[in-house]
Amino acid sequence: MTTELTELTAVELLDGYRRGEFGPVEATRATLARAEEIQPVVNAFVRIDAKGALAQAAASAERWRRGEPAGLLDGVPVTVKDILLQRGTPTLRGSRTIAEQGSWDEDAPSVARLREHGAVFIGRTTTPEFGWKGVTDSPLTGVTRNPHDPARTAGGSSGGSAAAVALGAGPLSLGTDGGGSVRIPASFCGIVGLKPTYGRVPLYPASAFGTLSHVGPMARDAADAALLLDVIGVPDARDWSGLDRPPGRYGEGLADGVRGLRIAYSPSLGGQVAVRPAVAAAVRRGVERLAALGAYVEETDPDFSDPVDAFHTLWFSGAARVTQKLSPRQRELLDPGLREICAAGARLSALDYLAAVDARMELGRRMGLFHERYDLLVTPTLPITAFEAGVEVPKGSGYRRWTGWTPFTYPFNLTQQPAVTVPVGSDGDGLPVGMQIVAARHRDELVLRAAHALDGAAPCEVRPAGS
Repeated sequence: MTTELTELTAVELLDGYRRGEFGPVEATRATLARAEEIQPVVNAFVRIDAKGALAQAAASAERWRRGEPAGLLDGVPVTVKDILLQRGTPTLRGSRTIAEQGSWDEDAPSVARLREHGAVFIGRTTTPEFGWKGVTDSPLTGVTRNPHDPARTAGGSSGGSAAAVALGAGPLSLGTDGGGSVRIPASFCGIVGLKPTYGRVPLYPASAFGTLSHVGPMARDAADAALLLDVIGVPDARDWSGLDRPPGRYGEGLADGVRGLRIAYSPSLGGQVAVRPAVAAAVRRGVERLAALGAYVEETDPDFSDPVDAFHTLWFSGAARVTQKLSPRQRELLDPGLREICAAGARLSALDYLAAVDARMELGRRMGLFHERYDLLVTPTLPITAFEAGVEVPKGSGYRRWTGWTPFTYPFNLTQQPAVTVPVGSDGDGLPVGMQIVAARHRDELVLRAAHALDGAAPCEVRPAGS
């Protein structure tokens, strides 16, 4: 039963609770056992809170016994990336510059919503220092590894969350995404990762990376991602830039499918990106499945050139702001790569920043016009599959920074559009391939519908090693 419970989605767990087939305590014990089992292999957790989780599960079990579940996720095991505040536990952000001592008496908005809906907190998942890069290793917690091949990276910056979900250590996790940090590890680990429209999920404290940063669901399928978004995608007074409550639940429209939707398929952003053949082939098969389900698919490209310079200006200056108040001694404790981009960010002027904002607004204009013609844009999530663990860029690639191998993800942080990655197969080494689906701002339901259609049409059969 332990193995069976860890393989269930959140929706399936909740159905089992309603039927009385098993309860939150059983599911939590199974999840904790799985978390302890995988931790030495992939290093997905900063900490695992067995005592707290079992107490929460027992309280949930009593609510279910009375027929009074607290909310949409009562008794479901979840994990939280160690970037988001969680009451009662330190939030160290992968950094040796943050002291564990303190009151730690406040939840981030998304964490507060999980608590209100009765979720069971299993543990905190790993992140690179302050979430600065697209792989997950840090001076504090070391290297997080890929569940399909521990010699490879899990991706980042929400790599611990992706590995935990892929290996059954909780069906749901909260990640953050400033340039792909939900979608990159979800793609590398073979799960679903959603970056919602900016403001859909409130964020507090405000990120130093500004309006690039989103909070998003990480799950095994689109139905679970929609369920989690229904829980966390509501206003919080602490986020002045948050959106109003959505008109309905995201889970309600999943079955509407893709028939009649106009989909633009861009294999390489107009030849700007060299995509590995195995990745291109898997994504094309995913696109063909959408067409077979009734979508109108056209191979075409959005009208923009690589906005990496603008992204770097915003990202590097944000990193400099994160570390601005650190002492010289504390700076010596930082990840060397983070120290480099902080120095670069500190040299930028206000005019440099505003020029990047101008470039960002122009990109948003172009994508707004693009989505007048197309409901969805489909691309590979990444041009490659997972590479060796412990490095920022693949060896021999010639890339200087992680943005060199993530050209499909960060443009849509600049534009604040919803974007989801869905597993669509694997390469010749058994490593997952993700397909990215992007919609116009505020059309989160469309990317979830398309992701769900792919779940139903041809679920990815990639199985994590050791599962």
